[in-house]
Amino acid sequence: MKRVIGDFLHEQLFFPTSIALFINPFYFARKGLCNAMINFSSSLHGSLLDVGCGKKPYERLFNVDSYRGLDIDSAATRENDIADDLYDGNKFPYRNEVFDSLLCNQVLEHVFEPDLFLMEMFRVLKPNGRLLLTVPFVWDEHEQPHDYARYSSFGLSTLLSRNGFKILKQEKLGCDVTVIFQLINAYLFKITKNWHKSFRLIFTLTVIGFFNICGLILGKLLPKNPDLFLDQVILAEKIR
Repeated sequence: MKRVIGDFLHEQLFFPTSIALFINPFYFARKGLCNAMINFSSSLHGSLLDVGCGKKPYERLFNVDSYRGLDIDSAATRENDIADDLYDGNKFPYRNEVFDSLLCNQVLEHVFEPDLFLMEMFRVLKPNGRLLLTVPFVWDEHEQPHDYARYSSFGLSTLLSRNGFKILKQEKLGCDVTVIFQLINAYLFKITKNWHKSFRLIFTLTVIGFFNICGLILGKLLPKNPDLFLDQVILAEKIR
């Protein structure tokens, strides 16, 4: 039973349904990313490399010939034992031009030298291969101390262009009032992190659930603001 509950909560964390409004403090951010992965998944094909794969939460969405996960070599990634390959943070352990597609989901902000990182992705990607990249914009520091950057839409597209990628599509996620409610719940999640599990569960079901509902309703009623957003997603193509 404990495992069933754990699997259900994990599913609601990355693929939130309406019930996640009451159990997922990151509902709006994760809902936006989930929809983006669904909408863009058909753009990738062939052999796919998931860079910074973590637990490969979106693997099942990609109908590709092969799906390989790469992550930084650390005690945590070795304990998870999910990544197919590990690297030292500098050079990817692959030959040149071996992958048709790359996925890099919420990773770039943790890279201290983004140009070198993108050069490696460019190197292992075949000519005209595609990169699907997501990054946060309005978000608190996380995975400290390895949180180095936030990118505006212009900064991100410029960074990719100067490293040999052509932007095919670029979208902002959560560019409405839900960004405010997501930040409130992210704040509440952090300050209640050390509470007893029972109190925290009640608080999540009631207070955090309340703010999620408010955000959902007001997000449909109030106008969008494209200058303030939670995340962004880019589909790019390698050009020679």
